[in-house]
Amino acid sequence: MQITNVQVIPVELGLHLPYRTARQSEIESITAIFVRVDTREGRTAWGCAAFDPTASGETPETVVRACHACADRARDLNPLNTEYALDELSQLTPGCPSALCAFDLAFHDLLGLAAGMPLYRLLGGYRHRIPTSATVSIAPVKETVALAQQRARQGFRILKIKGGIDPEEDVRRVRAVHEALPHMTLRLDADQGYTVQQALEVAQALEEWLEMLEQPTPADDLDSLEEVTRHSRVPILADESVADPASALKVVSRRAADGISVKLTACGGLRCSRMVDAVARAAQMATMVSCVNEPALLTAAGLGFALGSPNVRYGDLDGHLDLINDPTVPSFRLEGGELIASNVPGLGCRVEL
Repeated sequence: MQITNVQVIPVELGLHLPYRTARQSEIESITAIFVRVDTREGRTAWGCAAFDPTASGETPETVVRACHACADRARDLNPLNTEYALDELSQLTPGCPSALCAFDLAFHDLLGLAAGMPLYRLLGGYRHRIPTSATVSIAPVKETVALAQQRARQGFRILKIKGGIDPEEDVRRVRAVHEALPHMTLRLDADQGYTVQQALEVAQALEEWLEMLEQPTPADDLDSLEEVTRHSRVPILADESVADPASALKVVSRRAADGISVKLTACGGLRCSRMVDAVARAAQMATMVSCVNEPALLTAAGLGFALGSPNVRYGDLDGHLDLINDPTVPSFRLEGGELIASNVPGLGCRVEL
């Protein structure tokens, strides 16, 4: 297959609900960089880069620059030779995994189109639907409950509550949500904000109500993460501590967490994320497929990955929900808090740009 044209298209997208975490002040918009790939055979595929600048250090300028470098090189590559093609592009994207992710998605989209298969079947077809959590950003207790009730009205049965600034306030927020929505499954994401002692105190206070506590301690401090995991009765998930297969191997070799969270855009795409999942699976540790604030095109890719692997136990794929004027028209469905794949080949999305 011959690539004839590659377009790199940055898009600014607003959010219906401002988003706040322990490491970010209020976010009202994001920059997404779409990549369109056309081939001589008349096929068009799409990829997308989105990123958390506080976690990755990426900026719109660095991502666009890396995407243009990949676009120039991609014209000489056969995208169906995905291992070779993505290995070549990885040399152009050091420190910029979201740019590599954009081309990884486009190449897998082309692979699915050429095979006439949806991504989730291409990657194994283990299931066709998975429950997903909806995120509740940091807010005062009453506002947290109101946001949680709004997500419940949308049909979600799992909530991920952001925390990490004030452990005692986090406990009050989780308890208040449980009292208001007693049948809801709750997760708490501390976003690296706790000490070991704080993490253990929060876990003890909430052990009856939490499904998991995500990344309670700093990403680069595996000693602390391991200590929390060893003593907590609440399962601990590593998120920012895992950026690639090498860091995943460090976490699993120390049993520093009970499970691993993978974000496609932070890892560099499907190819890298599947390697991380294989490491976790070999260690008999569950994987969660997660996201940043991102267009539905990225959600579709994360869904395909999650549905293809029997080791993916958790879905956290809500990053597209609050975007304004997302140009992606997905074919997957959200029903009763579950994402359900379609049988449209490739990523199964139309992009109106």
